[in-house]
Amino acid sequence: MGIEDYALISDCYTAALVARDGSIDWLCMPRYDSPSMFGALLGTDDHGRWKLAPSDTRATSTRRYDGDCFTLITTWTTRTGVVEVIDFMPRGDHRADVVRRIRGISGWVEMHQQLRIRFGYSAAMPWVRKLHDEYGTSLLAVAGPDAVIIRGPELFAQDHEHAGTFIVPAGENVDITMTWFPSHREPPTPLHIDEQVALTEDWWHNWGSILEQHGAYAKQVSRSLLVMRALTHEETGGIVAAATTSLPENFGGSRNWDYRYVWLRDASLAVTALVSCGITDGVDRWRLWLLRAIAGDPKDVQIMYGIAGERDLAEREHPAFPGYRGSAPVRIGNAAAMQFQSDVIGEVMVALHDARVAGVPETGFSWALQRALVSFMETHWQSPDQGIWEIRGTPRQFTHSRVMMWAAFDRAIKAVTEFGLEGPVDRWIELRALIREEIDTEGFDTERNTYVQYYGTTEVDASLLQLVDVGFCHANSPRMLGTVAAIESDLLRDGLLLRYRTQAGVDGLPGDEHPFLACSFWLVCQYARTGRLVEARALMDRLLSFSNDVGLLSEEYDVTHGRQAGNTPQAFSHLALVLAAKAIRAAEAGEYA
Repeated sequence: MGIEDYALISDCYTAALVARDGSIDWLCMPRYDSPSMFGALLGTDDHGRWKLAPSDTRATSTRRYDGDCFTLITTWTTRTGVVEVIDFMPRGDHRADVVRRIRGISGWVEMHQQLRIRFGYSAAMPWVRKLHDEYGTSLLAVAGPDAVIIRGPELFAQDHEHAGTFIVPAGENVDITMTWFPSHREPPTPLHIDEQVALTEDWWHNWGSILEQHGAYAKQVSRSLLVMRALTHEETGGIVAAATTSLPENFGGSRNWDYRYVWLRDASLAVTALVSCGITDGVDRWRLWLLRAIAGDPKDVQIMYGIAGERDLAEREHPAFPGYRGSAPVRIGNAAAMQFQSDVIGEVMVALHDARVAGVPETGFSWALQRALVSFMETHWQSPDQGIWEIRGTPRQFTHSRVMMWAAFDRAIKAVTEFGLEGPVDRWIELRALIREEIDTEGFDTERNTYVQYYGTTEVDASLLQLVDVGFCHANSPRMLGTVAAIESDLLRDGLLLRYRTQAGVDGLPGDEHPFLACSFWLVCQYARTGRLVEARALMDRLLSFSNDVGLLSEEYDVTHGRQAGNTPQAFSHLALVLAAKAIRAAEAGEYA
C-alpha cells in the first residue's frame, strides 16, 4: 500500500491507519506513542494487522468520511451484493476501542477476517484463548502489560493468526469490536454499539459545526482542522505532529523519524492556524499543557515533549521492523528532543500572542510562562542552534531562527504596550533592534539580494518565507521579493519547494528528500500577498490534488512516482494548508491591496 492509501480513524487518544483493502496496518494502544500492536505498515503482515474485506477477491471499494468526523465508511461491491464497513473509534467512553460494523446494503456478501496481533512493536506474539461467558464467545489476547478482547463473528487459529468468514445479508448489521485494556485487569464489558455510533458522530459533528468555513477551499480547510483535532490528545491537550513513526522522507533511505510527539513549533503553529479561523477551542488546554511541560528552569526547555509532557524521548532503532518498503532504520523516540532550536521560543510567543489578540482569557500563569521564555532568550539569543529542520550537523546561526527570536521579543513588547502587562520593555526593545540589525547585516546576501539559510552561506531555505508571517518584513519589500526569487531558483523541484538543498550537506545526513508540502503552502501565501493570485491558486490546486481520497496529506510528495512520502497525516502540512487558503481568500477580498 502507498502512504496515500491509508485513512485515519481517531478517538483523540490514539489513531489507527486503515488501508484501502480493509486492513488496519498501524495502531498503538492506548496512546499515539504507545508500542504498536498492528505494525504491518512498517513491515509485513507478520508485524500485525487486522484485515476485514469481502472474500471475493474481485470486489471493488470506495470510501469516505461520514461528514465532519472520523467515522470511515468503506462501500464494498461484489458479484453477490453490497456492504458498508463502518470503522471508528468511540469518543468519550475513556476506553480504547475499535469498532468495525458491517452493514448489508443489497444482496449478500461473504466477509473474511484476518487478525494478527503483535504487541510491543511486534516483539510479543500474544497468548490467545477463547472466552465463553454471558456475553457470548470472544477472543482474548494477552502479552506482558497488554491485552485485547475481540467480540464478533467467531475466529479460528491458523498459522499464527486468527481468521474466519461470515455472511452479511441486506438489511442486517454485523458488529466486531476490539478493546485494549491493561492485562492485569478484567476484560471490559461489551459496548452498546448503536449508542457509541451516535455519540461519536454527534461529538465530531458538534466540533465540526464550529468551523463554519466558507468560500474557496472550505471543505479542505475543515478537514485539515479536523485532522489537527484528531491529533490532539483529549486529556493532556498535547498535539502530536503525526500518527506514525519512520515513514520515509526518501524511499529506501534512512531519513525516517518518529513524529508521535508534541513539537512546540508544530503545536504553536497549529494554535495559530486554529485562531486564524476563529477557533479558540482547546487553546487554553494547550497553553496549560505547555506550562506543565516546560515547568522548571527555562534553560531546560526542550523543542518537543511526550504527549503528557514527558522529557525522555530517547531515540533507538527497532530491528524487528524492516521499514516501510525497506526504508530502514525504524526509529522509536526522537533524539532531536535534546537539540537547541531557538526558533521554537518565537513560535510559542507568536501563538500565545495570537491567542491573546483573539480574546483567549489570561490565566494566573500565562504571562509568567512567557516572561520565563523571554528571560531565557535574553541570555541565549546569540547561541547557534540546529534550526527549524533539526539538522544533525554542526549548529549554526540560522537566519530563520534569528528572525523567530526577533519575533519573541516583538510579541513580548506588544504584550506590554498593547495589553498592559508588565515587563522590562526597554530592554526588549533594545534586543529586538540588535537582532534585526544583525540579521539585515549577517543574514543577507547583497549580491543576490536574498536572505540566506545561515550566516556565512549563500544557500537559501524555504523557512525564509515565514519572515513575512511574523512581521519581520513586508511581502512586497525588495529584500523579500529577492529572497523569493532565489528560493524559486534554487529550491523548486517539479514546481514544488524543497526545504533546502540537501546536497549542501548542512543537515549532516546522507541521501535526499522530496518536496516538503508545508513549504509549498508557504509559497502560496507569498504569491497571494504579492498579487500573484493566479499562481497562488494554481499551486494551491496542485497541492490539494496530492491529498488522498479522504483528504489527508503526509509530510512530503514524490512527484516522479506520484505518491505521498513521510509521516502521515502530517499536522504541519494541514495547518499550512489552512493558512494558505486564508491568504488566498484575503487576496480575493483585496486585503493585500
